[in-house]
Amino acid sequence: MGRRLTSYEQRGIEPVPASERGGNPLELFWVWFAANISVLGLPLGVSLIALGLSIPQALFAATVGSVGSFAVVGIISVAGRNGGAPSLTLSRAMFGTLGNIGPTFISLLSRLGWETVNTAAAALAFVTFCSYCFGTAGTAAKAPVIAVVGAVGFVALTVAAAGLGHAAILVVQKWATWIFGALNLLVAAFLLVRVNFSALGTKPGAGLAEVLTGIGIIAAGTGIGWANSGADMARYQRPSVTGGALVLSAAAGAGIPLVIMIGMGALIGGSNQQVLASPNPMEAIRQTLPEPMAATYLLVSIVGLLLSNHLSVYSAGLTTLTLGIRIPRVWAVLVDVVATTSGSILFLLVAQGFYGPFVAFISVLAIPIAAWIGIFLVDMCFRNSYSGPDLLDLSAGGKYFYTGGIRWAALLPWLLAIGIGSLFIQVTDGSTPIFTGPAYSTWIGQAGLAWLVTLVLAAACYAPLARRRF
Repeated sequence: MGRRLTSYEQRGIEPVPASERGGNPLELFWVWFAANISVLGLPLGVSLIALGLSIPQALFAATVGSVGSFAVVGIISVAGRNGGAPSLTLSRAMFGTLGNIGPTFISLLSRLGWETVNTAAAALAFVTFCSYCFGTAGTAAKAPVIAVVGAVGFVALTVAAAGLGHAAILVVQKWATWIFGALNLLVAAFLLVRVNFSALGTKPGAGLAEVLTGIGIIAAGTGIGWANSGADMARYQRPSVTGGALVLSAAAGAGIPLVIMIGMGALIGGSNQQVLASPNPMEAIRQTLPEPMAATYLLVSIVGLLLSNHLSVYSAGLTTLTLGIRIPRVWAVLVDVVATTSGSILFLLVAQGFYGPFVAFISVLAIPIAAWIGIFLVDMCFRNSYSGPDLLDLSAGGKYFYTGGIRWAALLPWLLAIGIGSLFIQVTDGSTPIFTGPAYSTWIGQAGLAWLVTLVLAAACYAPLARRRF
């Protein structure tokens, strides 16, 4: 039976029946492409330049970080094909129905965080657009009413888009890929003409530690942030679809637009010091495009952010249901957007800038998510099928209840990896450290490899216990 585009999706976290699983990897290519063609790639590129990377180094970091991390998303998509259920629902099989609450809660925080960032960025685009057209202030702090209107309007559009469900998302993302992909290529051509290449030529390169840190920032800000949603869309894929095709669809679908957008941000940041110092990432557009084109692109960038945000809200709704909160998915979406609206307004009016809180957010959540990824990937090596009824059975009689609802063989490595990984990070609000781990001064900490150490440690600790049921 086909899924109607004009009706709200009624399916929650229960495994999708084989009769409804007719998807193909090309559909996922469009999904990941459109979700990653947003203007948020620009501040990621600017952040690489702020680290001291040269343009070639920034492009290398963008390619390795985005393509590599989304290849992981593609691998996790294979579990969605096998089990027909969302990522965090499948995660019950390894953590237990109660032990899975921790990873699921972290996943929900990640989705809410990204929605907050998307909403704040869209509101800043609206603020900057109004400053062009009506002469108002160009920052959220100086134009709070406009910022709030932009945030609320963006959330309203998100609710309208996200509620339609999986089938509508596939259609919207496909056409959006062509439309906004072409527009961004046009903007990229304008930027290449206006970039100050003489300034770029005098910029020295950074050391190995800074390049590795850049790769980590890009990975944490792209694929790692989406990894725990990998199976959410792939659960509608045909069982006959190969794992390699799913990996390629995610890595290429997200990697192509991300390298383009991050590269654009690096070019802008490297040739214009005002962009590096601005608290508004939309200054990258203001400073480099002709005013009529900049104003148009600012409006279009809001739509680009919407493409990413409605996919995130869709996934967050499924994650909320996995926590055991028994409400219709549409109501889960509404609860979600109330939280992100409040968070984005607070972010806009209280934070001193965009880049510092943005990097801090992706750095902190990368640690527990990386630990979950390590355990999930190892578990996939030992498990290629899931018991659908038991994924939904929260009672003591369920297959995945284990010991009191917790499978310590997975939960303990997850917690241990988080604890050790956190020793290597530093969290700042831009210039002032909020938290500095005791091992941050080591080469691993300075190179920004805490997330990778966390992933490897979680995988290594879980591997010998993967077949144990305790």
